Amino acid sequence: MKFRIWRQADAQHEGHFETYELSVTPDMSLFDSLDSLNESLVRRGEHPVAFDSDCREGICGMCGLVVDGVPHGQVSGTTTCQLHIHHFAEKDQVTLEPFRAKSLPIIKDCMVDKSSLERVAKAGGYISIKTGQQPDAHAILIPKKKADEAFSYAACIGCGACVAACSNAAAHLYAGAKIAQLLALPQGHPERGMRASRMVDQLMAEGFGGCSNEGECEAVCPKRIKTGAIAAMQRELVRSLFSR
Repeated sequence: MKFRIWRQADAQHEGHFETYELSVTPDMSLFDSLDSLNESLVRRGEHPVAFDSDCREGICGMCGLVVDGVPHGQVSGTTTCQLHIHHFAEKDQVTLEPFRAKSLPIIKDCMVDKSSLERVAKAGGYISIKTGQQPDAHAILIPKKKADEAFSYAACIGCGACVAACSNAAAHLYAGAKIAQLLALPQGHPERGMRASRMVDQLMAEGFGGCSNEGECEAVCPKRIKTGAIAAMQRELVRSLFSR
């Protein structure tokens, strides 16, 4: 199988595609194939392809490539690291490139800097109320419906696919998930007043664009976060403006 891969020394240099031909088997993961490629490149004295990965189990959000034009590839609800060669059985070439957004600058090849997403989450804060000793699990009763809602938004792994898919490079789905996650629980209410406004200010400072309302973010999200998170963020933003 042929792999058309983006190569770029760093953000200051121009990049280009290079094509490599590899012997692969259907049970190999996409990253297994890249590992095999890198081993052969190192043996030839060439620079290996740089890409991000860690757990390789679709949990951590480190991985993230645009596969054949789609962030994380065309398999719904799947991270790049969980793609296998059998997903490309009918293709003789796979194109791999990095997430592209001003707010996610390229470090090298297919590796991008996602620290801007971390700074957005940090701007919103978490739960900083001093509670003393660990409270009893049943001290604050939370309806199962609310707990399930919080868990569904907490599933966001901050991979940045929503940014790469958006025509405006918006991170509203990511920020909305972080806001809605805490909003669903009573522990997140004491600091809700300024959370949305702080996060939106940080989104603008990092260079993320405005929501395009196209829904591409939801379509490529590996954890299937719904755009209702964006609506929750917008409501909280309006609420914070009137509560100042």
